[in-house]
Order: sequence, then structure tokens, then C-alpha cells
Amino acid sequence: MTLAFHDVIGTIGVAMIVGSFFLLQIQRVDSESAFYSLFNGVGAALILFSLYFEFNLASFLLEFFWLIASIVGLLRRRKKYKLDGTRKPSE
Repeated sequence: MTLAFHDVIGTIGVAMIVGSFFLLQIQRVDSESAFYSLFNGVGAALILFSLYFEFNLASFLLEFFWLIASIVGLLRRRKKYKLDGTRKPSE
């Protein structure tokens, strides 16, 4: 079986999302961390890229909303730490 470039990119995206969820479940990452939201967002974006070449509506909708949720999480985190000044957004 030969994988096309877009399949490799999509697979990396899946690994990022599944990996970050696994790390959350074993308590190695906090759900409010920038790492968690970034990995989910980038993973969703990579899957969306692969769907450009082989479109699937259900997968597109799932990853589109996953990406939006990740962006919302990053923005809320940034706003929270900007207001109270307790930690830098990068921590």
C-alpha cells in the first residue's frame, strides 16, 4: 500500500489529536494548557488539509468544529492569563 502525501499529513494530524488525548487521560497534560489546544488545533488542520484531496463531509465537519474549539480554548486561555496576570500564556 502506497500512501499519498496528503494521507501522510492527515495521519500525522490523527496522531497529534489521539496523542494529546492520551496524554490528557494519563494526566501528563492539562486540558487548559496551550500544548493541548495547539496539538488538537494543528492536528485538526492537518486532517482538514488531507480532506481537501479526498473529501468526506462527516470528517470535515468533525475536524472543522474540533479546530474551532481548539482556537476558542487558546483565546480563552490567553484572555484569562492576560486579565489576572498569574502566568504567561506560554506556560
